[in-house]
Amino acid sequence: QVQLVESGGGLVQPGGSLRLSCAASGSIFSGNVMGWYRQAPGNQRELVADITRGGSINYADSVKGRFTISRDNAKNTVYLQMNSLKPEDTALYYCYAEDWLSWRTDKYWGQGTQVTVSS
Repeated sequence: QVQLVESGGGLVQPGGSLRLSCAASGSIFSGNVMGWYRQAPGNQRELVADITRGGSINYADSVKGRFTISRDNAKNTVYLQMNSLKPEDTALYYCYAEDWLSWRTDKYWGQGTQVTVSS
């Protein structure tokens, strides 16, 4: 069973930075796609950014130019560097991963880590 363990969330002032990490555990894990979603109270869960093993990246328009996603395939870890944080970035951030198998796609979610941007 693959588990995603997140770290790095917390409270930060507007304009500050945080770096989220998510490590996948399990001996059989490819992580064809790894990424981050977020959900604020009253809102739907939305994609923040994702990245393939080959390095193809997608960002939500709201975070382009401020957030950077990266991954270390050897460590089965994905990172989200968040700069110039705004109050509207406040949300529960979820790590996400997919394994693409010939017969199915396995999907995994982290437990969520809270990011609060407030003065």
